Amino acid sequence: MTTILTDGGPSALTSSPGRLAVWSIGGPTAILDLDGVRFLTDPTFDPPGEHPVGRRVLTKTAGPAVAPGEIGAIDAVLLSHHQHPDNLDRSGRAFLERTPLVLTTPSAAEAIGGVARSLTPWDHVDLARPAGGSVRVTAVPARHGPPGTEHLTGEVTGFVLSADGLPTVYVSGDNASLEIVGEIAARLGPLDVAVLFAGAAQTPLLGDAYLTLTSTMAAEAAGIVGAGAVVPVHFDGWGHYTEGADSLRAAFAEAGLSGRLVLLEPGEAAVLPVGSQDADSAGSPVPRR
Repeated sequence: MTTILTDGGPSALTSSPGRLAVWSIGGPTAILDLDGVRFLTDPTFDPPGEHPVGRRVLTKTAGPAVAPGEIGAIDAVLLSHHQHPDNLDRSGRAFLERTPLVLTTPSAAEAIGGVARSLTPWDHVDLARPAGGSVRVTAVPARHGPPGTEHLTGEVTGFVLSADGLPTVYVSGDNASLEIVGEIAARLGPLDVAVLFAGAAQTPLLGDAYLTLTSTMAAEAAGIVGAGAVVPVHFDGWGHYTEGADSLRAAFAEAGLSGRLVLLEPGEAAVLPVGSQDADSAGSPVPRR
């Protein structure tokens, strides 16, 4: 069952052996601590406001629950893509400048430069664990909308984190394809924990089409990968996210997967169960403060 974190600074997130700690910052941004190796997903630290994207505007409705200076050292940023401000905003770009490693798409690595490292699907990099051994980060495919829209939405990647004796973690990035989820599960599974970018994002660029998983699709993805714990992110804090926490709860309940859902509000943290054997006992997180 989920281990409750009650207080403390970033050191409180250090996961117990074989466990994954997740700390939600808001939007797509979360800290994943896998046996002492600390990752940050898509950094978005700006206050609320408008962000132009060409002729369109994305509106940030809530700032981060935790300021960049409060999160402590990060070993690597897992950046799904750089071209949209709800995945990398102005303060997020500044954060990258003091990060030792950014793992991302080839186009993002070229645009960002510096410590950004390009990974194409199925490429990997190994990062040292404090207690010995390493965590492998494998880039996996993602499609940010319906088939045939890649030229409009741009290049996106997801990630799979794996290591001997640790849970295998899928981080979807802005992916809207269940077919791709199945491909990843078949190639790299079993997947113990899934961090799914949800929110059913929509913008005028693609009309009624979804750019990320709907709540129903997130529940389907959970079933496809068979994870014992599913942590949705990317469902709050921006105006173009059309589905939130309530729809996620309803969709997972309808699918009979409520026990796998670990729904964190910004600022909440939890240590997650290891694998599918704990699928019905994921429990509820509690506020860190």
